[in-house]
Amino acid sequence: MDYVADRIALTDVMLTYAKGVDQRDLALYASVFAEDVEIVGFGDKTVHGRDAWVAYVEEALQAFGPTQHMLGPQLATIDGDAAHCRTDVQALHFMKDAPKRTLTLWATYNTDMKRIGGAWKIVRHELESRGIRVQEDADGDAA
Repeated sequence: MDYVADRIALTDVMLTYAKGVDQRDLALYASVFAEDVEIVGFGDKTVHGRDAWVAYVEEALQAFGPTQHMLGPQLATIDGDAAHCRTDVQALHFMKDAPKRTLTLWATYNTDMKRIGGAWKIVRHELESRGIRVQEDADGDAA
C-alpha cells in the first residue's frame, strides 16, 4: 500500500468526522465508522455499534447550537490494514439554551482504524479529555 496515500486518507476520515458533526450531517458522520465500532470516554459508558453511537451523538447535539471541531496534525502508525491515530482537538460549542455561553473542550482522540472494503473506517474511538471550560462574558456576550 501507499504510505502517503494512507496518511492522507486517515486524516480525511477525521476531517469528515468533524465536518459531519459540525454540519449536523449524521449520514456523513456515520460513514466514517465501522458497523461494530467501540466508543470510549464520551460518557460513563462505552458505546458499541455505529447506529448506537450516531443516535447518542444526535441526542447530545440537542444541547448545542453551532459547533466547530478544530483538529491538530494527526500522528498515525500504520501496520498493513490497521492504523492507530492520535489527533488533538479543540471543540467549541455554543449552548442552544444560552447562545451567549460557550463550552470549549480540549482533548485528544485516540482512534483505531481498519481498511474495510478498501476504505479506512474507525473501529475504536476514545476521547481523552484535557479540559473543559464554560464561558460567558460579563456583558452576556460569548467570549
